[in-house]
Amino acid sequence: MRLGRVVGTVVATRKSARLDGAKLLLVEAMTAGGVPSGPVTLAVDAAQAGVGDTVLLLLEGRAAGAALGRRAAPVDAAVVGIVDAIETGS
Repeated sequence: MRLGRVVGTVVATRKSARLDGAKLLLVEAMTAGGVPSGPVTLAVDAAQAGVGDTVLLLLEGRAAGAALGRRAAPVDAAVVGIVDAIETGS
């Protein structure tokens, strides 16, 4: 699981029927300090996140589909939580 920030949304009128009703988000990986740390990923939203939210991003194909209750869906990433606060030891 990784931290990320929602940077956009995707609208797809034609997609797998297994994704009907799914909200698609663009999520940029980030460090605990809020610094971008990786590519932007397309993820299915299971947490009702919005643009600007810091989120928990699950990048484990089958596990992402299972977290969404869509095991057979073609899902590689899922937003599974919205972060309220980040505390570090430094």
